[in-house]
Amino acid sequence: MIVWRNALQPIDFGALRIFDYSAGKNFDASLAVIEVPPKARHAEAWSKRSDKYYLVMQGELRFVVEGNASDLAAGDFCFVPHGQRFSYSNDSAKTAVLVLVHTPSFRLEDEVFV
Repeated sequence: MIVWRNALQPIDFGALRIFDYSAGKNFDASLAVIEVPPKARHAEAWSKRSDKYYLVMQGELRFVVEGNASDLAAGDFCFVPHGQRFSYSNDSAKTAVLVLVHTPSFRLEDEVFV
């Protein structure tokens, strides 16, 4: 199966743009690419169901997991187990890009936003 980026309809989530490659598919995991513009932030949240695997592909982001802050750059990885609170922000002047994998697959009703 192939999914072409130009066939995806981006989801605007606040200032973030999410390209969900697995939307509408019956997969055990989900995959998305997230564009995080300068000064954008993902509000604190946690998942009742899914572990989250974030890989920074471009730019720099500050991740906060369970109150512990870390600055990540391209090539760095952040794992967020389900049940743990997290947020991230782009404090730089350049857009950052993340790859996000959820296991099991993403369901909005299982996400809790603080």
